[in-house]
Amino acid sequence: MAVIKVRNTKEVIEGQEQVSAFLEKQGVLYEHWDMSKLPSHLVEKFVLSDEEKSEILTAYKAEIEDLAERRGYKTWDIVALSDATPNLEELLKKFENVHTHTEDEVRAITAGHGIFIIKGDDQTGYFDVELEAGDVISVPEGNPHFFTLMEDRQVVAVRLFIETEGWVAHPYQEEQELTK
Repeated sequence: MAVIKVRNTKEVIEGQEQVSAFLEKQGVLYEHWDMSKLPSHLVEKFVLSDEEKSEILTAYKAEIEDLAERRGYKTWDIVALSDATPNLEELLKKFENVHTHTEDEVRAITAGHGIFIIKGDDQTGYFDVELEAGDVISVPEGNPHFFTLMEDRQVVAVRLFIETEGWVAHPYQEEQELTK
């Protein structure tokens, strides 16, 4: 289950209802998918063949198509990151810069962990959303954010897109330095 850490107040928000309510107030979609649908041989597997990626997409076909229909997503794929990923450090540097998109950034975590750092409203400021398997998040178009891995440096996620070219980041220059 996702955990939120508000950076400027040190507040920690836990529990599906509280996390959902907080994110909804910030304009961020949050859902939770049933991880028991994931084939057992893919649980905690972070190096995936194309066939295994297809298995994940098939296992969550109904959820993906429902979300796509509700939000206008046209294409989806699987991203798997771990220490076995070629050029992982280079990829993380790209992800870890605050940026925006011209569409929502959607991730449904099927294995491992990741953190979205999202700019909230003026009162809230930046907050971390620690995600685990089953968590689904959609950061709204134009909302400054970045993504990084947790200490275990492993994540598998379904990504959904409106634009067929997929993930395109636009750098965001913060007026004040992002505090950690």
